[in-house]
Amino acid sequence: MIHSSAIVDPSARLHESVDVGPWTLIGPDVEIGAGTVVESHVVIKGPTRIGSRNHIYQFSTVGESTPDLKYRNEPTELHIGDDNVIRENVTIHRGTVQDRSLTEIGDRNLLMAYVHIGHDSRVGNDTILVNNTALAGHVEVGDWAILSGYTLVHQFCKIGAHSFSGMGTSIGKDVPAYITVAGSPAEAKTINVEGLRRRGFDSAEIAALRRAFKILYRQSLTLDAAVERLQAMAAETPSLQPLIDSLMQSQRGIVR
Repeated sequence: MIHSSAIVDPSARLHESVDVGPWTLIGPDVEIGAGTVVESHVVIKGPTRIGSRNHIYQFSTVGESTPDLKYRNEPTELHIGDDNVIRENVTIHRGTVQDRSLTEIGDRNLLMAYVHIGHDSRVGNDTILVNNTALAGHVEVGDWAILSGYTLVHQFCKIGAHSFSGMGTSIGKDVPAYITVAGSPAEAKTINVEGLRRRGFDSAEIAALRRAFKILYRQSLTLDAAVERLQAMAAETPSLQPLIDSLMQSQRGIVR
């Protein structure tokens, strides 16, 4: 399953079912799980752990060291889960000792062409990062988030679960769960209604989230006062809790 022109370090640990295309380089301290396909002209450096049934397309660089000037060749890591699609020319950097020494990508994510995942970032499950989206270092992306093409995310920002960014959005503050943002700089527009419908949220939940958006963005309340109102609603609508949690965990402030 390994093309004769591929270069695989003897210490790399590849499951026997891994398929490696021509002119690909896999370095030492790389582990790749069952059923993963690595196309031609891919570079994978370690320490990197890649799970099962991933598909990595040509010209991607996975597990490269960070360009952060504080990096001093420490053996930091990259972990990638299962069933991810990593399209052409994606770049994913390992972590730094200034953070957790780890960049982490979960399961069932789609990283389209030219996406960049910076050092120490954490991407959850079932996300879509559209062409040319770039995450600076230390960024967190929650489950089911969708970042449209050319979205730029500043370091240390958190992107909440089920959120959505419009094309060309520049994000410099945290995006709460469920919120659609757009513009440069990003502004909150509405709840991600279409995405929630596709994921099985019922009409009552979506209506409650619409009310929550108005409380948070349309009533001129302080963040603490808005959170207090939302907590009172959460007893009847548990799906509000991810929104509340994302607000309470924000350290950079939220997109307004």
